[in-house]
Amino acid sequence: MPRPRSLLVLPALALTAVLAAGCAGADTGASGAAPVAGAGSRLPSAPGTSPGVIGADGGPIQASPGTGSLGPGFVTPSAPPAPGGTLTPSPHSWSGVTVPSGYSVALLSTDDSVSARRLATAVRTWAAANKVSVHPVPAHDPGNYLPAIQAAIDLEPDLVISTGDALADPLALVTSSWLDQKFLLLGAELAEPTANVTAAVWKGTTARGGGSGTEPLSDASTFTVERARRGLEAGVAGILRGYSGYVVKVG
Repeated sequence: MPRPRSLLVLPALALTAVLAAGCAGADTGASGAAPVAGAGSRLPSAPGTSPGVIGADGGPIQASPGTGSLGPGFVTPSAPPAPGGTLTPSPHSWSGVTVPSGYSVALLSTDDSVSARRLATAVRTWAAANKVSVHPVPAHDPGNYLPAIQAAIDLEPDLVISTGDALADPLALVTSSWLDQKFLLLGAELAEPTANVTAAVWKGTTARGGGSGTEPLSDASTFTVERARRGLEAGVAGILRGYSGYVVKVG
């Protein structure tokens, strides 16, 4: 039975207003304020939970069954970062995690730059290697960003993967309304993510939603397919093993 999903209604000018205002006051993450809790507490007795290990949603870590395990150096289970904090996993510490059969993703991509196209290529090659179903959702026109995000959510995939810096602010308007949907931002992050939003980044990625527009631009030369693939694998591994709601930074 399909999971119940609430209807998201956003004014047509919502995105324009947010971007024009520079999301004033939205970058409260720098002040140390904790992001809003995510999908709610998990039952400690549920399969795959790790009693005593608290995740970004304030409940016990809950891993997806049959997905292998994270290696040493990915995270310290007894002391994970604060919600929205950064994980810096050791190289290959995510390689023991496997994507479950039937896993599906919605690929939300802007395709507005070489960097964005490389990110999308990384997703497709990773999906092919892991037999993951990919449902492309193009978002080439800024006026279509919000409808495109909604279309990706309506597909009810296991994961919505976003590529392209431009989608960070539009996603910030939407993700907290869909706490039962997992999101992965590849090459960017949100200023105040909820526990259903994970970011996969590396040195050179500076896009952070909610800013004033004065942040330094991401270094396009670091957006290689290989590095994006590495970030994607680490980010997905974290999500599958219950570590959603963090920034996963790879070398």
